[in-house]
Amino acid sequence: MSRAPVWRAIIALGVIAVSILVALTQSARLGLDLRGGTQIVLETKDAPGIRADAASTQRALEVLRQRVDALGVSEPSLYRSGDKRIFVELPGVQDPREAAEVIGRTAQLTVHPVTGVTDKKGEAEAAEDGSRTLPDPDQKGAYLTLGPTALTGEGVKDAEARLDQQALAGWTVNLSFRGQAGKDWARITGEAACAAQGAPERRVAIVLDGKVLSAPAVNPSVACDVGITGGSTQITGGFDKDEANDLAALIKGGALPVPVDVVEQRTVGPTLGADAIEASTQAAIIGLALTGLFIIVVYRLLGALATIALALYGLISYAALVALGATLTLPGLAGFVLAIGMAVDANVLVFERAREEYVGARLLKSASARLDKPLRTGFRETFSAILDSNVTTLLAAGLLFFFATGPVKGFGVTLCIGVLVSMLSALVITRVLADFAVRRRFVRGRPGLTGITSTGRVRAWLTRRQPRLVRHRRRWLGLSGLLITVAVAGIGLRGLEFGVEFTGGRLVEYSTSRPVDVDAAREAVADAGFPRAVVQESGAGDISVRTGELSNDEQYAIKSALAEEGGEVTVERDEMIGPSLGDELRRNALIALGIAVAAQMIYLSVRFRWTFAAAAVSAMVHDVLLVVGLFAWLGKPVDSVFLAALLTVIGYSVNDTVVVFDRVREERRRNPSADLETTADQAVVQTLPRTVNTGMGALFILAALAFLGGDSLADFSVALIAGVVVGMASTVITAVPVAVQLEGRYPAPAAPPRPTGREERRGSGAVV
Repeated sequence: MSRAPVWRAIIALGVIAVSILVALTQSARLGLDLRGGTQIVLETKDAPGIRADAASTQRALEVLRQRVDALGVSEPSLYRSGDKRIFVELPGVQDPREAAEVIGRTAQLTVHPVTGVTDKKGEAEAAEDGSRTLPDPDQKGAYLTLGPTALTGEGVKDAEARLDQQALAGWTVNLSFRGQAGKDWARITGEAACAAQGAPERRVAIVLDGKVLSAPAVNPSVACDVGITGGSTQITGGFDKDEANDLAALIKGGALPVPVDVVEQRTVGPTLGADAIEASTQAAIIGLALTGLFIIVVYRLLGALATIALALYGLISYAALVALGATLTLPGLAGFVLAIGMAVDANVLVFERAREEYVGARLLKSASARLDKPLRTGFRETFSAILDSNVTTLLAAGLLFFFATGPVKGFGVTLCIGVLVSMLSALVITRVLADFAVRRRFVRGRPGLTGITSTGRVRAWLTRRQPRLVRHRRRWLGLSGLLITVAVAGIGLRGLEFGVEFTGGRLVEYSTSRPVDVDAAREAVADAGFPRAVVQESGAGDISVRTGELSNDEQYAIKSALAEEGGEVTVERDEMIGPSLGDELRRNALIALGIAVAAQMIYLSVRFRWTFAAAAVSAMVHDVLLVVGLFAWLGKPVDSVFLAALLTVIGYSVNDTVVVFDRVREERRRNPSADLETTADQAVVQTLPRTVNTGMGALFILAALAFLGGDSLADFSVALIAGVVVGMASTVITAVPVAVQLEGRYPAPAAPPRPTGREERRGSGAVV
């Protein structure tokens, strides 16, 4: 055994061993869409004298962290995104009303002396010294006239909710002050104690966010000009336990340095997340089994070894995800499963090239002891195509990471990991197993077991028919134009059904204990005050309600209205996107698509001639328009998950085209004087078996996701199935014909003579 296979074997065993260790000792971090809970995205705003920037947002984050900790949520997660966004993840929280109210309040606690009582409503804004007129909590219709701010929440050292059974005051909030604040409290209460019993001036008002929480009169036992000493006091206000705890959390956490708005809110029920994990796991197992069975039938022993490598790919990908601390989301699960299909691509590419080398050299009788040579050639000659196709997919996945948010960002991370690990799986692990197998005497004596000594049905049919596909390129381009016209017509006539991510609004999915007719549900929602809400049946009897702006209390009102029709109602999914964020996400989606096209164009122009890059991008745009047009005709939602599918289609489309162009480049180097049309025809025929077999492998996975992945992944899978099918076709009917047309109009400079010997092997990376 040469030194290179030994090193490959050591690397493969080392990676597998580390992956097993990581998988057994660490658990994946699940996103809220899989474990259930609520995610709230806050955006800081400018306030008088304070600018919302990275520093003030970071201070707000620390205040929010204390509040969330006081709420008692298990394993909360808070982090800043950009200069003005704060993400708050609350696992297990299914009713976001209380959490959103507590963490979003500015919590400006102030203490004021009361200077009088009036029946006239004062100005809403406070004077510069903090004096104002506010409703009296103890007397309806009366208003307290408050003096200047005497104490702020910054002087509060601690706040604790307590049940005061002896004084019959119920739940109260006990405050303790720090330093000078304790002396200020004694001064305020001492001045109030000098007023007559029953006089308004004997009261002290405690105000939170412009609302008087409590305005108690100073106890008669308090001495004038002495006040309440000891650095502590008690707030009473008829609180229940939850109200007292929330108030204590707000006061203890302190005031937010800048106001915040809730721009996004997502809630996922725990059963929905558990069902998604189970469905995706089943899809992965079944898809992997079908894909493995398919390549075993086609490639026999080498197919079986590739299946083992695919299983190890799953292990390594999971370990990499865990080791990097990445969050596994529902779209991320789909990316994990999808990457299995993409991992098949490299194996198929190698095996088909090995078949060509074996059969083309007519070694059927003499090569039984030299099976390793066509296999080595297959790995060597396909490396350039594998590299190019994976880089194009990584470009699309990287754009998802930078421009997407929430669960879809997880898809980008998982897809990046999957692509990198798939290259390791195909080029290292599969090669180690294959090299070991073909060197066994038993296999050398039975070369038919390897699967590379036969031509395969697709290649045999192509060899017999010798189709001249590129000769009829004008017909193919006409067909391509017709399909684009139909797609654009669908977009223009039916329009696109944008999801709440891009339009703003709220989408809530309810599950009822009793079946509810959608018309009855629509009537109940209208009676609750939302006649314009879009009410539809979703999944197995669930009801989805989509509206514009909807508060948490209004969402609860809809839930109560549905409960009258369907019994017990639970929220399975709840997504709220503010209009400003919707505009931003829509803009980012267009930017991501534009950069995807430009990035692919630049990369392909470097690797090939600009004419071939333009042809590949033309096919990519063709595929994108067809998938978007299909969703327009079907009336399916265009949301962030669809964006993830669309960028994946871009990567897959270029992936398929690059393989053909790489073969064109190789054939032109071998025979520079040959007609490009003939060369392109040969390249298409030679690579078509790979295209069909790879497409079949991906379709097995996607079909499993479509049927078993549930409603959340059904549309995602449909988009990718359509993308795979049109991507396979567009290479032949769009990319290659456009490349031949452009090369005919803008021919390349004469290529150098074909190198020989070792120079030939080094020349596979030359441009067309």
